[in-house]
Formats: sequence, C-alpha cells, structure tokens
Amino acid sequence: MKLAWILWLSQMLPQPAADSLCLSTTVYLEARDQTLRGQQAVAEVALRRLDSGLWGDSMCQVVTARKQFAPAFVAPGTQLQNNDAWAEAVDVAFAAERNWALPAGQRKEIVPGASHFAALSIASPSWRNSYQVATIGGHTFFKVQSLKPRSS
Repeated sequence: MKLAWILWLSQMLPQPAADSLCLSTTVYLEARDQTLRGQQAVAEVALRRLDSGLWGDSMCQVVTARKQFAPAFVAPGTQLQNNDAWAEAVDVAFAAERNWALPAGQRKEIVPGASHFAALSIASPSWRNSYQVATIGGHTFFKVQSLKPRSS
C-alpha cells in the first residue's frame, strides 16, 4: 500500500482510528528495522508530542507536522511493502496508545522525557547536542525541550 493512500484514509476515519493509523505508519516508516523496544520508544515520543499540543491536536497532525516525522517527508508514492513489519507496527502503536492512556505515574516509559529522536548515522539535526536520554538501535533519543501535557 502507498503512503499517500494511508494518509488519505486517515482523513476519512473517525477518531481514534485515524490516530492509530497515523501512529502505526510512523512506527513503520521510522523504526521497522529496529527492535521492539526501539519501535516503542518512537511511538512514545510521538505520543508525548501529542500530549503537549505543540505539534497539533491529533496524532495525524503531529506526525505530519513539517520536518518532524517520516510521514511528512517521505515521498507520498512510497510503498509500505513489508507486511510483517506493518503488522508489528500496528501492534506497537495500539500497545503504546493503551500504555499512554494510563495515568502518567503508571505508564511504562522507555525514553522518559524524550521529545525528539534521530538516526545520527544519517542525520545531523541542529539539536543533536541536547540531553541524550537513550540510544536504542539506530536511534538516539533526546530531551530537546520539556514537554508538559496541555491543560485540560
């Protein structure tokens, strides 16, 4: 299936199905070649950003925000061809959403406080000298800014 089709479908689906689809797509594009823990960490950063409200009010807005996650800069014609990796990304996204729905003190956090991540072997973001929370597989996770959940 093509990325463009998935992003179109996410606009047609009701919440929270659209957010689950966008998070799954992000985990697939960013971390399908990483360990389960690495995939969980990517999902956690996206969920933390959603909580903050700084990148949008839905997961789809967060992951398609300009220059933030793969769905925003990978070519729309990109084929998501690895069905096993897709199934795993969906499982990771659903589990991450269930975990993140828990009260903050009960969540299992893999990269506490991480607001960003990068594959430093292929990218050199301006914030690469920020506080490093962890390196998991090919990604280094950073606390570039303190993200607080938006006020209810």
